[in-house]
Amino acid sequence: MEEISHIGAIDTVRVLSNEERLRLLRLLMRGPATLTQLGVVVGHHPAWVRHHILSLEQAGLVELVETRPTKGYVEKFYCATARAYAVDFMVLPDEGERGLLVLLGSDDLALDLLASRLREDAAGPDVITMAMGSLEGLIALRHGIGHVAGCHLFDAESGDFNRSYARALFPGRALMLITLAHRQQGLIVPAGNPRGLRGLADAVSAGARLVNRNRGSGTRVWVDRLLAGGKIDPVRVAGYEDEVMTHDAAARAVADGAADVALGILPAATAQGLDFVPLVEERYDLVTPREHYEGGLLAPLLVLLNDEAFKREIDDLGGYVTRETGAVTALA
Repeated sequence: MEEISHIGAIDTVRVLSNEERLRLLRLLMRGPATLTQLGVVVGHHPAWVRHHILSLEQAGLVELVETRPTKGYVEKFYCATARAYAVDFMVLPDEGERGLLVLLGSDDLALDLLASRLREDAAGPDVITMAMGSLEGLIALRHGIGHVAGCHLFDAESGDFNRSYARALFPGRALMLITLAHRQQGLIVPAGNPRGLRGLADAVSAGARLVNRNRGSGTRVWVDRLLAGGKIDPVRVAGYEDEVMTHDAAARAVADGAADVALGILPAATAQGLDFVPLVEERYDLVTPREHYEGGLLAPLLVLLNDEAFKREIDDLGGYVTRETGAVTALA
């Protein structure tokens, strides 16, 4: 059993978003128990317990540790895979007189532009941006680190972005979802696209080497979804385990010849003189608890998102569309 396990997979977070599964996991963090023993504690039939234990086991949070033949059947003892589960925290500067606004989440040029313009306001708060992936940003926000998390997590079941993940991570808490922009994700390939790639399946078939994004990032979600849609086993993908943290790093890997292809955004490709093959359009949102939205700290941000000149700046980045920039959705 690990002492501390750090959670970074989206599917694992979904499993833990169920309070009853979370309770079972906490019980198994104390020590091994059978389905019957757990059922007595939580007041449910062992079959109900088994359903949730299976989900925890598939997520790597629980494992079978012992079997004992007893009166014609076999007792199975399950235990948590770690003594504790945690997300890394950050040390932030003192807020000071102007206040401190911390923007977390997925690497994005429009978010960087937003932070840059906010810093130009001498009367506004100090601004810190921390690129850490969509999922990690939401998790950090849940733990009280930061005020806004940027994300672009696609939910295949609903066909929408970000809402289901935010609801899963913040059960019972009022959130506001603010659209920053829509942007294109696509293949970053060498100039001239010498392999003639039109999709990720083409890249795999051609034996192209991929540079992947970090686990927990929205772009990594797209990579895995596109591979699954093409019924491609990641084991077959050269470079699948090679990870970088940002779009710029992915583009540099292609430019330097360390990789043949990456999934990323147009400005990163353009900056390195590379070609770009658009594949999907995604919505990049800013998620914030209602109390931050209604407080004064986010006021300059909200004003800027509705400024037409700022929207034109986002459009000029390339691969971005601002048709819904500034739109707000309340998530109960």
